[in-house]
Amino acid sequence: MTDTVPDRADITAKLSAEWDALTRLVDGLDETAWRTPSALPGWTVFDVIAHVIGTESLLLGEPTPDVDVSGEHIRNDIGTLNEKWIESLRPLTGPQLLERFREVTTRRLKALDELTPEAWAELVPTPVGLAAYGRFMRVRLFDCWMHGLDIADGLGVAAEEGGPIAETAFAELLPGLGRSVVKGAGATDGTGVTVEITGPVPRTLHVAVVGTRANLVESLDGPADVVLTLGSGLFARLRGGRTSIDEHAGEYTLVGDTGLGDRLVRTLAFTL
Repeated sequence: MTDTVPDRADITAKLSAEWDALTRLVDGLDETAWRTPSALPGWTVFDVIAHVIGTESLLLGEPTPDVDVSGEHIRNDIGTLNEKWIESLRPLTGPQLLERFREVTTRRLKALDELTPEAWAELVPTPVGLAAYGRFMRVRLFDCWMHGLDIADGLGVAAEEGGPIAETAFAELLPGLGRSVVKGAGATDGTGVTVEITGPVPRTLHVAVVGTRANLVESLDGPADVVLTLGSGLFARLRGGRTSIDEHAGEYTLVGDTGLGDRLVRTLAFTL
């Protein structure tokens, strides 16, 4: 992956399209369906949309609601901030929330359109550290795309898991994969791992361990110690901590050091 600042027109168009996709997922739901548990602990379908509204409202400069929140799913300060927005919106009906979502995202698109090239490239604090604002917006695209999967999985319907948006969002799943190989799976110096991702977003990923660090590489110097093959949807959900590999027996294969591979599939989750 490169640190090049993403193209503003491309990212903005994809954000707009993804927000439209989220709208299609929830438009017309009755109140019972709106309150269906999503794939995220403690959050309903309603809460997921409320979370997106909260994040985009913050980016518009709106103050965080001053409300009390609690819950086992709140693990840190960011979680508390997210929950404050969600709690403040819970009294709304589903259609009222959707109207708020449309209004906020329309204002965000206008704000993005008015950004100068300098502001798009400016380094700002982001969930992935200090990075260009444009990279931050790619993280936002990833976040919204993942939340589309969360909603679809909760409702038991299909979501768009491939295509241009998924191709761009998928890039945010790759940094830190080396950490999962070393810190999570316990791979040692000289180990090579290949992850074959099939399905809507196919990828062949090679991770080489040098000393106590591991990085994505174009190719390995020799045969991989283990080859993990799985679909892009499962890979995304595992990386996002949305599911456990124990719920997906038969949906992946391991060739080579299966002990290493088993540890890896159980430690793919990361927090973005």
